[in-house]
Amino acid sequence: MSGFGNEFATEALPGALPAHRNSPQRVAYGLYAEQLSGTAFSAPRGQNRRSWLYRIRPAAQHGAFTRIDNGRLASDFEHGAPSPNQMRWSPLPLPDAPTDFVDGLVTMAGNGASAAMSGCAIHLYAANQSMHGRYFYSGDGELLIVPQQGRLALATEFGLLEVEPQEIAVIPRGVRFAVTLPDGEARGYVCENFGALLRLPDLGPIGSNGLANPRDFLTPVARYEDLDGDFELVAKFGGNLWRADIGHSPLDVVAWHGNYAPYKYDLRHFNTIGSVSYDHPDPSIFLVLHAPSDTPGVDTLDFVIFPPRWLAGEDTFRPPWFHRNVASEFMGLIHGAYDAKAEGFVPGGASLHNCMSGHGPDAATFDKASSADTSRPHRVTDTMAFMFETRNPIVATGQASNSPQLQANYQDCWAGIQHRFDPAKR
Repeated sequence: MSGFGNEFATEALPGALPAHRNSPQRVAYGLYAEQLSGTAFSAPRGQNRRSWLYRIRPAAQHGAFTRIDNGRLASDFEHGAPSPNQMRWSPLPLPDAPTDFVDGLVTMAGNGASAAMSGCAIHLYAANQSMHGRYFYSGDGELLIVPQQGRLALATEFGLLEVEPQEIAVIPRGVRFAVTLPDGEARGYVCENFGALLRLPDLGPIGSNGLANPRDFLTPVARYEDLDGDFELVAKFGGNLWRADIGHSPLDVVAWHGNYAPYKYDLRHFNTIGSVSYDHPDPSIFLVLHAPSDTPGVDTLDFVIFPPRWLAGEDTFRPPWFHRNVASEFMGLIHGAYDAKAEGFVPGGASLHNCMSGHGPDAATFDKASSADTSRPHRVTDTMAFMFETRNPIVATGQASNSPQLQANYQDCWAGIQHRFDPAKR
């Protein structure tokens, strides 16, 4: 099943979907009808997200929730102080002890607050164990999952999504799921979006084709588990982790229809738009998904990628130029090398450049690009970088600021830039 933002319908048993009424008096197969709403009931039709689930047991059936240790998750970004310093981290090491996806989450940075439904939290994950008899959901925000190493099998209430590095998955707020690791271990990035739901951007003067195409977004086919046993349901709510006993698998949806569902996208399908005359386009030209704010043209969250592409601008500096942005940027590298850095930024690593903090190519990249032959196009290959960009400053957590992976000498990458000014030489 493919598409994005449309109405979907899928059933694991024939006739499980009601023909007309969403909540008929008697549902086929003895199922229960349940609506899952991701937006306000009165949201405009084009923005309203909801799905009807026809399941073996209603989601309300479980034990009482109790608080558990938050592990390395953090949620208080309002009392921390954002830093103007450029920051960069080496990859998070894979764990030695058995660690599943939930226990492997480490909060690096964020802004806003889940209670205000504004802002985001940025996590890394490193895991070496599948979730067995354990299920998870976030009541704080939707989860944009970006694998960097190892595949993930995301068994959700709506069905199975299998994602690999250079693909992404989005799990909506409140959707329950479990993660298994087909390759035995996995590492990657997660952006927990507290605000408006992610959606495709309008294309404006680009026209009808370009960037991410709706047909390439895939939603799962209905698949259910009818399992009884002693299971655990873990919830992230109010920035904290909670657990409840549940006597059955919550992945028991036999059929569903609607437009509020998990989905995946292959970043290699992105149709890159670029300059064929001069100047390097703004990174907004690489926008995959965004969460709009109350200010037109200004988003609470942008997800931008830098995939393989041709650089053809003539007599112009082709890598990203030196810049300072009103937006704040958290960047990661999924695969290969990033064309604006010669070294230090490796797959699994991350960087943070806050509002108006200067950044751009390092000295080696600047020197190489300044002498390049721009009469010939250049093919950027073997790369896939991305950026979480927000309109508010991003606060690095204490554990990220004191992490052994923090590169204390990151600023040195610009130290070798030479004084080239000569008023006697044009």
